[in-house]
Amino acid sequence: MKPKASTVAQKLLNLYRQAHVIIGGWGALNPVFVDEATPDVLSALAELPTGKLLAKHIENLKSGKTPMDSIERDLLPYGGMMAESVVNINLSDSQWNELQSAILNFTPDQDGLNRMEQLPIVKSFGTEWIQKIRSLISVKHPELLQHWATVDQTYNAYMRWNTANDLISNPLTDRARAQLQADMLEYETYLPMFGEEGTKLLEKLRLSISSLKHNNINNS
Repeated sequence: MKPKASTVAQKLLNLYRQAHVIIGGWGALNPVFVDEATPDVLSALAELPTGKLLAKHIENLKSGKTPMDSIERDLLPYGGMMAESVVNINLSDSQWNELQSAILNFTPDQDGLNRMEQLPIVKSFGTEWIQKIRSLISVKHPELLQHWATVDQTYNAYMRWNTANDLISNPLTDRARAQLQADMLEYETYLPMFGEEGTKLLEKLRLSISSLKHNNINNS
C-alpha cells in the first residue's frame, strides 16, 4: 500500500531536521528528498511547521539551482545555528583524548550509554550532546564517525524504548497520539532491536494508532 502524502512529508521533515546527525549529510539526504517528494507530498509539506523551507529546498534541487550535495544557507534547518555552534567549539588535546577513548570503547547497551553521559566532556555539551558531538567530530575528526554511529544508534534506540513505554503506561492525549503517528517510523526502526519485548511494544503502539483511527471514523 502506498503511504499517504502526509506520512511521507513528515518522514522527510524529520530527516531534514536531523540532517546534522545523519552520516553523509546533505549528499545522502537530497536524493531521498527528490525521489520521494511528489507534488502531493510537497503540498503536504507546506502545511507542516518549517515544511515550506524543505519544500523550497526540494524545488531548488529538482530545478538544479542547488547541487545534490548542498543546501542554500537560508534554507538550513534551525537557521543553521546547530552546525555553526559546534564548529566554533575548541577542545584541548586531553579533552579530545578523553572523548575519543570513550567513543572507541563504547558498549552498545544502557550501561555504556550511562557511562558516556556521565563524562564531564559529554555533559559540557548539554542535553543535545548526541547531535553536537556528531557535528563536531564530522568537521574535526571524521574518522570517528563510524564509531559514533554506534553511540547515536544506541542513544536513539533507548530513547525510543523509554518513550514508548511511557506512552503505553499512561493515557494518551490527542497531541501524544499525533506525535506517535509522526514518529512511528522511528519506533519501527529501533524497537525491534530489543527482540521479542521490543516487537510486542511496537505492536501496542500500532494498536494505539489503530484505536485512534477507529474512534475518529466512529465520531465523524
